[in-house]
Amino acid sequence: MNILSIQSHVAYGHVGNSAAVFPLQRLGIEVWPVNTVQFSNHLGYDGWTGEVFAAAHIRDVVKGIEDRGVMPGCDGVLSGYMGSAETGEAILDAVARVKRANPGAKYCCDPVIGDYDGGIYVREGIPDFFRTRALAAADVICPNQFELGVLTGLDSGTIDGTFAALDWLHALGIEFVLITSVFNEETPDDCIEMIASGPDGRFRLRTPRLPIKANGAGDAISALFFAHVLRNGSSGEAMAQAGSALFGVLKLTADRGAREILLVEAQDQLIAPTEVFEAERLG
Repeated sequence: MNILSIQSHVAYGHVGNSAAVFPLQRLGIEVWPVNTVQFSNHLGYDGWTGEVFAAAHIRDVVKGIEDRGVMPGCDGVLSGYMGSAETGEAILDAVARVKRANPGAKYCCDPVIGDYDGGIYVREGIPDFFRTRALAAADVICPNQFELGVLTGLDSGTIDGTFAALDWLHALGIEFVLITSVFNEETPDDCIEMIASGPDGRFRLRTPRLPIKANGAGDAISALFFAHVLRNGSSGEAMAQAGSALFGVLKLTADRGAREILLVEAQDQLIAPTEVFEAERLG
């Protein structure tokens, strides 16, 4: 299996492609990473160095891959943080190139917009770009609960509102949805949830809440969910596999008191998680 992953990249730590590529490779998937930025570290630190790449650079790299004649073997495109609408258009152009070569390929969009703690932290125009352009092209999306509300304009903080938002997204033609960082009236105080929806139904995965807020966890879970969806076509099973793996990584990270997720040290959790959580079917 081959996945074209177009995301940011940091030399130190794990966000963007630095969080997505290794887990995919550990699952035995060939990854073609195209970096939208090259930074020393993620922006959660006091400073950083590096460069944001222009949309033309992204298009040029993708065109070079296409020129190798390998696009028919590309099974999917994965995207994350988009620094600008121009970057987003370059990503959608890459999706179109892949799907022309392989109509069976799928596009997974992680619509990075913000979260409840910090609100919207992307540039003006990015949320609108997701709503008007990216969602229409996506087969799989992986928003957190806050982003789900921004995208749909619905109350994503309740289970009924979440179901309405899922219906709205599926009506656009999006086949699979994974919602992360879910808290609603049914969530126990000591747990965190994910909800997945696809042709096989709606499912919830509930795991213990860990004392950690890890940059890159969303990028890793999107990559893992997409990989398992491509392999088994089940939203519930893909979420259970991805969620169990990420929990194992985050638990070791929390136990070590590390600031960056310990993807390499905890890599066996990606394949054989110590704790396996089962997806619960929702009505």
